[in-house]
Amino acid sequence: MWNALSVGTALLDERIIMTKRNQHVVPRPDGRWDVKPAGGSQASSTHDTQAEAIERARNHARNQSTELFIHRKDGTIRERNTYGPDPFPPKG
Repeated sequence: MWNALSVGTALLDERIIMTKRNQHVVPRPDGRWDVKPAGGSQASSTHDTQAEAIERARNHARNQSTELFIHRKDGTIRERNTYGPDPFPPKG
């Protein structure tokens, strides 16, 4: 049975999760790499190498307890890492 406290906590947790944004390392047409928050139109930072962009994005993802998506030059996802509580941990 739900009580006011548990309902309030669930709503609060949902709002906290919704404000956090996953980080994406994506290629630019000029050969450099951007770090972009999910749903964002502008990069939070731009780097000469993918390794530099990954390092910055990983720090953001760790600090925000979100996910990091690393894209290849063709835009497909090559790696995905979770830095925080996984809402659906695998069983076994």
